[in-house]
Amino acid sequence: MCGIVGYIGEREKREFLLDGLRELEYRGYDSAGIAVLHQGEINYFKASGKLDNLIEKTKDFRSINFGLGIAHTRWATHGKPTEINAHPHWGEFSFLIHNGIIENYMEIKKELQSDGVVFLSQTDSEVIVHLFEKFVRLNFTPKDAFKKTIESLKGAFAVLLISKVSPETIFFAKNAVPLIIGKNSQNEIFFGSSDAPLIGFADEVSYLEDGSFGWASKEEIEIFKDDTKIVPIFKLLNSSKIYAQKDGFRFFMEKEIYEQSTVTSETLMGRIKDDKVYLEELSGYDFSDIDEIKICACGTSYHAALTSSYLFERISKIRCSVEIASEFRYKEPLMDKKTLFLVISQSGETADTLQALKMAKKAGLKTLCICNVDNSSIVRISDATILTRAGIEKGVASTKAFATQVLTLWLLSLYVAKKRDKLDKKMCETEMKALRSIPSVLKVDEEIHEKLHRLSKRYLHGHGFFFIGRDIFFPLALEGALKLKEISYLHAEGYPAGEMKHGPIALADSTLFTIALMPQTMLYDKTKSNVEELSARDATILAISPKEFTLADDFIKTQSYEHPMSEFFEMMVITQLLALEISIRLGNDVDMPRNLAKSVTVE
Repeated sequence: MCGIVGYIGEREKREFLLDGLRELEYRGYDSAGIAVLHQGEINYFKASGKLDNLIEKTKDFRSINFGLGIAHTRWATHGKPTEINAHPHWGEFSFLIHNGIIENYMEIKKELQSDGVVFLSQTDSEVIVHLFEKFVRLNFTPKDAFKKTIESLKGAFAVLLISKVSPETIFFAKNAVPLIIGKNSQNEIFFGSSDAPLIGFADEVSYLEDGSFGWASKEEIEIFKDDTKIVPIFKLLNSSKIYAQKDGFRFFMEKEIYEQSTVTSETLMGRIKDDKVYLEELSGYDFSDIDEIKICACGTSYHAALTSSYLFERISKIRCSVEIASEFRYKEPLMDKKTLFLVISQSGETADTLQALKMAKKAGLKTLCICNVDNSSIVRISDATILTRAGIEKGVASTKAFATQVLTLWLLSLYVAKKRDKLDKKMCETEMKALRSIPSVLKVDEEIHEKLHRLSKRYLHGHGFFFIGRDIFFPLALEGALKLKEISYLHAEGYPAGEMKHGPIALADSTLFTIALMPQTMLYDKTKSNVEELSARDATILAISPKEFTLADDFIKTQSYEHPMSEFFEMMVITQLLALEISIRLGNDVDMPRNLAKSVTVE
């Protein structure tokens, strides 16, 4: 996820801004830039790739005495990770950096283009600076122009803007994306998208509320919300940089589980409107000659693929098969040109998946990838790409990458259904309602987390775990078992609940732990019967369900939802937290489990 740094004061701006960006590298980025307003002039520098490229470009730049500075690391969502798409973006007399996604940027862009504005980048962010300058030209004061600009935006954003028309002020706004303002006894003002860049500089910080905006200078900080001036609450800043990077969580994996609500909002941003799915990435993509989808992936991405296979057949009414990429490569597969070949990879560099994609390209198939990293190898080779917008994931065991992959695939299944004229109005309304609810479904219930923490001490031994479920909850069972294996080093397997009696039930005894996914919206009675068979053989049962299950040794009660995917995502969070808490009790390094790497770039 993108990073923001800002500064008002006397110290050397370049050094502070670049050091701040260095502290945000853990968030992931593909380009970076800075802009400094000093003595009435704005100097800016941008570079794609690593921060070292930007440092090299700015090595001879100095800005002593009073001035303003803004800096940004970008994780591409709109437009390729090129220097022109890097932040800051500029107009005639203003510069801007932005985290998040502007949902209505196309409407604003068309309006500005009709006024003669020429856009340089492919980003959604650039509309903000041009809109601000439009209002300035209409004789609004800079403060009123910024207020009107922010009121015009829909979406998620953290914004810093500097302008020659107000050379001692940084304008800022925050909605659904983190933004922090800090200060110290030397009358310096600091901004950051996390605490880390501010440690050692700011004495105290204020975590801005959603919907707030304002302006800061060395004389004052003014913050408004809903046209009302508010008094910010400043708190002492924690002195640990690692703690700050983790936002107070014990591990990056825990932080990333909690981030899923936010990142899925970004996955959906701009892609749902008026009960339709909009995937700009696929504009002009012809589905008329496609009669099958074949998906190739590895590990967690394979589980996301399996989940989507149910959705493509159920919603899109198109045949869908899923292959493990490492096996697909060597089976001498038959490939038909009426097949859409879809690959999924968090990093875009997964070796087996990349080779499978090359095979499909060579065979003349139409290709598409679901990926989190723009300009990665898989993205460059695919005919089209849908980015998941998960931001960087520090924990090796994937959490938010899986959530955003599944959500993106669900969007795609609806998009394909519409293109194939298979989506009636009632189903469309039902699916859209459920899609919009997912970010709130993914908000971690603190009481459930605490209960899982307490329960975890009972699941440290035994001879293994079964995670069981039916339909889309079978791939979720596979993923839940994988999470536990990866970070606890305990043996776990995911199974279709109906397969228990076909062999695996022979393992059932009191030291076999069964994690039963029992949604009320999908095959509840069938799953309940399978769990009862395990209980009758003295297996220890942890049931996860909105319905009370009296035979369970432990029970996690979930919310009642109307849509299976809502239950899917809530149960996903619970299985992630269970694995986390068991691993912590065992004393393992949750973020860096043994023998594993984040991106598997060799066979």
